Amino acid sequence: MKEKTKEIAVKGARSTFWIMFCFMLLHQADKLLIGPLTTQIMDTFKISRTQMGAVTTGALIVGAIFYPIWGWLYDKFSRPKLIALASFLWGASTWLNAIAPTYPIFLATRAGTGIDDSSYPGLYSLISDYYPPKKRGKIYGFLQVAQPFGYLVGMILALAFGAVYGWRNVFYLTGSLGIVVSFIIFLFVKDRPRGSTEPELSSVEHLERFKFSWKTVGGLFRKKSLIILFVQGFIGVFPWNVITYWFFDYLKTERGYSDTQTLLTMVPAVLILAAGYPLGGALGDRLFKKTPKGRVIVGAAGVAIGAVLLWITMNIPLAAHLPFGIMLCATALFIPFASPNVLSSFYDVTEPEIRSTTNAVQNFIEAAGSALAPLMAGIIADKSTLGNAILLICTVAWAACFAFFIFAGRFIPKDIADLKEKLAARAAAGSV
Repeated sequence: MKEKTKEIAVKGARSTFWIMFCFMLLHQADKLLIGPLTTQIMDTFKISRTQMGAVTTGALIVGAIFYPIWGWLYDKFSRPKLIALASFLWGASTWLNAIAPTYPIFLATRAGTGIDDSSYPGLYSLISDYYPPKKRGKIYGFLQVAQPFGYLVGMILALAFGAVYGWRNVFYLTGSLGIVVSFIIFLFVKDRPRGSTEPELSSVEHLERFKFSWKTVGGLFRKKSLIILFVQGFIGVFPWNVITYWFFDYLKTERGYSDTQTLLTMVPAVLILAAGYPLGGALGDRLFKKTPKGRVIVGAAGVAIGAVLLWITMNIPLAAHLPFGIMLCATALFIPFASPNVLSSFYDVTEPEIRSTTNAVQNFIEAAGSALAPLMAGIIADKSTLGNAILLICTVAWAACFAFFIFAGRFIPKDIADLKEKLAARAAAGSV
């Protein structure tokens, strides 16, 4: 009977993983379309880079506001139903964005897309209850492959479909897909008891009795490693938002790339970037088995190597297309290393019933800081060059992240041990 239950759980894990992967893939394609479509949208509304940076900043600010709301909802109610709602909101808000006739309306409707952009904490929390801690880094890495693949899909849609039919029709397409995906999630994804894959709780029945509480949430801010990782996250997303929203415009306007050259340069880089997520996650899992500091060590290595390689890449002469492409690919391999390891580290030190909230707090902190990144890059670019803006923001941010990862390594072993002790105490109390 137990074997049959285990087999059903494994099948449920696989189907849930792939449905969530498809949700992230298509949602990221929709979210990141704004990057490759930037030049086209600016031409439509006759706006400056500063105004275009404000479009992205508006969505990030709205997303930041909704992160704690989503986190609380996910820890209180059915996660699959809420993810389905987020997918529906993605579709509806993208349609509104597509029909905007003027820049102010476009700015407002694009800000509205930030509501669903902040819906990922429940997704990661749900996956944590399908896979045990020793596999999470790799699983999160494979799941996060959907982000660069979504970027790639968005890029192809923008440069191929968008070039022929216009940016509005691209938004109509991706918005429609969001509504379709919402029904698939609603019908086929099932929730799981929170903490059901934790080894210490394997013998405990009725895990649902461990419920969300504000007292437990308050304990997050007494975990030193978590506080340091929160601060790291505030800085760490600056480079991602700058690269995501400005790199295509940089290739076109400052390196003089055509759409074809942009595609040939970015496709290999994005594919290698995608490989960096599971590779970084797997390395983190492997090192985590040897030391509790394993995940933060891999994260530190990723940002340090990425910063050095990006500096070399951005200083390659404009005419040297092949060396630039090769170095861009090399940079792309290392910069995702931190992402699956940071996420797994959150769950290594926090209670199962507040993991959505924990992730939401981190995402709120990230969004609150990085919301300014596209606008900052636009301002620096208008005063200097876009290349200088990208390089300055990315290298400074990654240097700071390296220091915070090293600092977090001092405290994370104790925080992991404290959580294991708490879960073991729950298991002992539940077996009495």
